[in-house]
Amino acid sequence: MRLSFTIGHGVPKFSLFLRPTLSRHLHRPIYSSSTLPSPTSQNPQTPLFLRPPTHRATFSDLRKWQNWAKTLALSVGSSFVDMDNGPDSTLLCRELKWLIEDVTEDGSISETLHNEEPERTVRLRVGLEELYKLWKQRIEERRPFQYIVGCEHWRDLILCVQEGVLIPRPETEKIVDLVGDLFSDNQGLREGLWADLGTGSGAIAIGIGMILRSSGRVIATDLSLLALEVATFNVQRYGLQVSAGRGKKRAVFLFSDVIQLRQGSWFEPLKDVEGKLAGIVSNPPYIPSDHISGLQAEVGRHEPRLALDGGVIGMNDLLHLCKGAASMLHSGGFFVFEDSENKGMQQLHRSSKPWRPLP
Repeated sequence: MRLSFTIGHGVPKFSLFLRPTLSRHLHRPIYSSSTLPSPTSQNPQTPLFLRPPTHRATFSDLRKWQNWAKTLALSVGSSFVDMDNGPDSTLLCRELKWLIEDVTEDGSISETLHNEEPERTVRLRVGLEELYKLWKQRIEERRPFQYIVGCEHWRDLILCVQEGVLIPRPETEKIVDLVGDLFSDNQGLREGLWADLGTGSGAIAIGIGMILRSSGRVIATDLSLLALEVATFNVQRYGLQVSAGRGKKRAVFLFSDVIQLRQGSWFEPLKDVEGKLAGIVSNPPYIPSDHISGLQAEVGRHEPRLALDGGVIGMNDLLHLCKGAASMLHSGGFFVFEDSENKGMQQLHRSSKPWRPLP
């Protein structure tokens, strides 16, 4: 599995609240991932590994690029680690191997590149000039590797990602396993309606959807039109769609047996399902504003700030969600979110009177 960059703001904490009911007492904590707005709507970029191999280069020229790229990666040493806990040369060299796998028609060439005849040609998904440009961006601008190749390996999925959409983190993979366990314990929850608020790339919604298939449904929302376009691309790749269409004004919808994508801020697109949700999952911004500048460069410089910045103490969106979630859930419904260890959590728990937290 490929590695993702972490936010670099301590270890995430996952909180689960249960709307009180007399009939159920479930224990398992679950959490989710989210993305926030980009300023404009545009079609998602095709991940590198899915592009047609329309370019050619000799093995000699490809090796020349590889040697240059490896030298650049090795020059980093541990400087990025010392600077902001960024990637070291070992990880960068591993990324270089992955890039070769994605860019060549035959990904296994990365293992035999130096044994091939110099003048033989290899088919590439981008030209050598573009490869030089991309690797300079990776090292000199600290552009995230996931944005370079246009995808992230997450759980057993390969998800399209690009600038303006938060990169799914490895920690968030746990939600799919935990929700699966939750569904095994309670068929009613499996057949219920769930919402993923701030879906971003659609990772959590797709992960849950792969478990639900036709038994339940997920509404995935995001304020960003770009994020919804990317999520639509990912949902379609995994066969969870029936048809897609664009609604009026701000709404973008993708209807499927399992997943429906809606555009809007937090609860705004969910008015028609008020009081009907079995569960809500979200990973809203929870990093205090003055901590953003200290994040790893790949995160702070390139990922959408609105997906990270939770306000002065990191609780702006969490408080909003806690206040609004109770009216959206039916009795015994779950509200699950990711947060961090900060002082604002005390304020959050004080404001959560309608909820019963579970260990």
